[in-house]
Order: sequence, then structure tokens, then C-alpha cells
Amino acid sequence: MAAIRNTLAQFRAKSHGPGVRAFFLSIFALSVAMLLALYSGAAEELGQLVLAGTCALAALAIAGWVAVTQVPTLIRRSPLRWIGHRIEYRISREGWIYFSGLLLIALAALNTGNNLLFLILACLIALVLMSGILSSTSLSGIALRLALPEHIFAGQPVRAQVELENQKLTLPSFSLRVEAIQEKGGAAAVLEKPVYFPYVPKHDRVQQTIPITFPKRGVYRQDAFRVVTRFPFGFLQKARRMELKTEALVYPSVEPSVEFMKVRPVFQGALESVIKGRGQDLYALRDYVHTDSARLVHWKATARSGSLMVREFTREEDYRLLLVLDPHSEAGEKSGANEPSPEIVDRFERAVALSASFAWHFYQTNSLLQFRSAGIDAPLAPAEENIFTILDHLAIIQPLPRDPEQRLISDLAASPELFKIVVTSQPRGYFPDAVWNSSYIVFLED
Repeated sequence: MAAIRNTLAQFRAKSHGPGVRAFFLSIFALSVAMLLALYSGAAEELGQLVLAGTCALAALAIAGWVAVTQVPTLIRRSPLRWIGHRIEYRISREGWIYFSGLLLIALAALNTGNNLLFLILACLIALVLMSGILSSTSLSGIALRLALPEHIFAGQPVRAQVELENQKLTLPSFSLRVEAIQEKGGAAAVLEKPVYFPYVPKHDRVQQTIPITFPKRGVYRQDAFRVVTRFPFGFLQKARRMELKTEALVYPSVEPSVEFMKVRPVFQGALESVIKGRGQDLYALRDYVHTDSARLVHWKATARSGSLMVREFTREEDYRLLLVLDPHSEAGEKSGANEPSPEIVDRFERAVALSASFAWHFYQTNSLLQFRSAGIDAPLAPAEENIFTILDHLAIIQPLPRDPEQRLISDLAASPELFKIVVTSQPRGYFPDAVWNSSYIVFLED
């Protein structure tokens, strides 16, 4: 009884809408048309031809009005709209074996005329028809959703949620598999591995959380997915295409790479030698780490403890930094059909990844950070405010041909108050002398 009441309640919940009003209006109008048609027949038998013709024309007009104005609304609301979905068929290996046996039995029944063989053949054909009906029912009334995290980094697994909704009020769906449709020449697919749903209850939703790893930075697009089933016997594999435009923006990896760990002590020392206003009040003593400057070692505390101890001072002002990525590279120069070598492309990608590591490092230290590259000039602000603006640009940046005027690099000399970290894949000797005074330049030549 509870299940019946729930079903009736769901029908009542769906009954408030234009579809139900159109249904009852159509029933009333067609009833009037039927009465007019019956009256028209009776009038004709009585010899009242004018009245009979008038009633017949009125009945046709009412039926035509229903067909033009009400039927489209009812079709949009009807579950029969699922019949129009395009279904792809493929016979499985088990199906070929089954159909081969069915063909043999059919030949034997025709040759011998044995009624028992015809009965067996009819049962086997009925199983095929039952399989087609049940599988089509499982695919009908299914809606798909895919939810991805807001921030995704290359090489780091993220948890995506795949949801199937069964919109049928009375029937569940069984054994559904969601997989991506990879278009030829399109962007990389979002969903690489199929997701299996053994059971989706009627008028309910089922979610699965799956790990997804995007190997490279960039934009990943998925325009369509496929819901596949082999239910119930596995003879046929049916697939329904579902349009669901999904896009994922993948940031470069911000994990400290070996290259970043090599240059970090060097740029940290250059930063300390240039930045003025460092506090003089002792804040604390702590153990020495390999990135600390030797000038900070507290020798008395080191002698007492037997291990290297360094001093920490209060900071009077935050670092004011300008991070610059020079996108001009040989990777952006294409001549005809000649593509840049993989080594040149890899050098540019290393520059992008190193810039992302620098930006993330300054975000973790909450420094004042400005970012500049071709097409973007993020203003000076706490790194926590503009970190994702920077990463958005680094996710889609592409190499550009070399600029003979060096406009991006020449403008750096106009900001002597900022310590500049320049990441480039250009060769040495490319930068003017005025930029070197307050900059640390990372060359990625190898």
C-alpha cells in the first residue's frame, strides 16, 4: 500500500502543469467532436443533409484544432518521446553463438516439419524480442550528469561525480555503463574509463564518485557520452548517445619539481640580497634547513644544542614580487609543415610548469605578487587573491614567435621597486642589462 501511495503521490506531483491541462482539454474537445460526428450520422439518416454536413465539418475542425495545438504539448510530456532516441546496436560474441544456434534449429524445423522444433524456435525468438524490449526499457528515461571539481591540477587525481537519474515512474534500469565518445580530431576526453551502474531505482538518482587524472595542462572537452547496456541476456549491446557538453580547465602541476628545488635556494638568496626593510627583531630559533642562508646561523645556540640553529626575524613588510613568463620561444615558430621539435616544445612546457610552481610557492607564503606575460598583466595583490587568475592563464598559454622588439622584457626595467623572477626558454644574451639589476632570470635552455 505504501508503494502505491508513493506512486500516486508522484503522479499528483507531476499533474500540475500544462501537459495535464492539455490532456483534459483534448479529452473534452474530442468527446464533443465524437458527439457531433454521431449526430451528423443520425441527421443524415433523417434526411437533414445541411445539418449533417455542418456537424461533420464542426467535428473535423475540433479534431484538427486538437491535433495542431494540443498534441505537440502532450508529446513533449509523454514518455513516448524516449522512443525517438537513437539507439546503436551491436551483436555480442554470445549473441552470434545464440543466433547461429537459432538458425540451425530453424533449418531443422523447416526440413523436418517437426512441431516441437517449431515450438522451440518460437521460444528462442521470443527470448530475442524480450531482450530487445527490456534493454530498450533500461535505456529509456535516463538522464546523465557529470560534476568536476572547480580547480584541477595536472598529474593530481581528482574526484568526479557521475550521476544517473531514472525518470521512469514505475520501472527501474539495470546494468548500465557510461563511457565517453571520443570525437576524431577533438580535444582530449574528460572521462577515460567507463563507469558501471548495476541498478538504478525507479524515479531515483544514483551517484558514483570516481578518480580522474588529467596528465597535461589545458582544456579538456567532452561533447557527448554513451550509455551502454547488455541487459538482460547479453545477446545485444545497445547504446544511447547523450549530449552533455562538459569542459575541464586543467592547471599546470604545482608540485615542487626537481628543477624548482634546484633554483629555489638561488632565487631565495637573490631575493634576500635585493629586498630591503627586513626586520631586526628576533622572533625565534629553529633548526636549520638546506634552504636557509648561512648568515642566519646562530652559532652560540648551535654550540649549546649540538645541531645547526638559525634565527628568524619579524618581517616589517611583505615581499613585492613580479613573476614574468616569457612565452616567446622557438616552439611558437612554425614554417610550413615543419613542426617544432619535441625538445623545444618540452622546454616551453617546463617553463610553464616552473612558473606555476613559483606562483604556488608565493601563494603559500602569502607574498604580494604581480604576474605578467603576453596578453595578461595581473595587478600587484596578495597572492591568495590572484593565484587562480594566474593559473587560468598558465593552463591555456601557448608559445609565441620571438619578438624582435622585446616589448615584454623591455617594460620590466620600468618597475625597479619590484623584485622580478623571469622564466624563459630564450637563450642567454636575450635580456637587456637594465633588467638584470632587480631580477632573477631562469633560463631553460637544456
